[in-house]
Amino acid sequence: MADAAGAPILEVDGLVVRYGSYTAVDGLSLSVGRGEIFGLLGPNGAGKTSTLSAIEGLLNPAAGAVKVVGHVATSEPLAVRALIGVQLQASSFQAELTLTEILRLYSGLYGLTLSTNELSQRLRRAGLADEAGKRYKQTSGGQQQRFSLLVAMLHDPPLLLLDEPTSGLDPQARRQLWSQIERARGEGGSILLTTHSMEEASAVCDRVAIIDHGTLVALGTPAELVDQHRTDPRVLRAAHGEVTLEDVFIGLTGDEIRD
Repeated sequence: MADAAGAPILEVDGLVVRYGSYTAVDGLSLSVGRGEIFGLLGPNGAGKTSTLSAIEGLLNPAAGAVKVVGHVATSEPLAVRALIGVQLQASSFQAELTLTEILRLYSGLYGLTLSTNELSQRLRRAGLADEAGKRYKQTSGGQQQRFSLLVAMLHDPPLLLLDEPTSGLDPQARRQLWSQIERARGEGGSILLTTHSMEEASAVCDRVAIIDHGTLVALGTPAELVDQHRTDPRVLRAAHGEVTLEDVFIGLTGDEIRD
């Protein structure tokens, strides 16, 4: 999917990531368009985190290219980092500072000048107005995840990278975070997220890519993948009734537990 000008926000072309003799990502290609929520699915060890690390510029790929809004990650790392916001699976902020103080600190690091009223408005939009004066360590897991996403979005990046953003959250907190992600998309942002939740992928993602052993095994909308693979014997063996995205995932990647 491309943006209005025809160019994807994110382009990953033939990406190869190696750690010594081990190949974590093996020729992966995908693209994310403007306003798209794109899910990257795969078992543990499939190459998801390595792919995100290459996009973030935290490692140099052995081959292939990553472009963010046309900027090449390896040759223009500062430009690329300015264009992305990152929410890790587990974020750690200064425990003794209040949410407002942390937000003011990070806005300064991003080179933003936000008034107290603007900081309050951002916290309110994230559903954190009542927690503005709380120390970070006093907030719940769901509140911390929403706050982490708010910090990642402070500089209005065109691309958000979310690594299992709702892991460990209860259903209410998960739905609240989904709403926050939808708002980011509504404001013109694009989102690439990893998740182990097939419910989440089906609920919020426009398209998903299933990867395994560092390679792409399926790409399309959740409905397309179910339709394309509903008669696959591997998928039918995994299914218990009507075929779901989780059945497709298990059928294509196997049912072995990965460490």
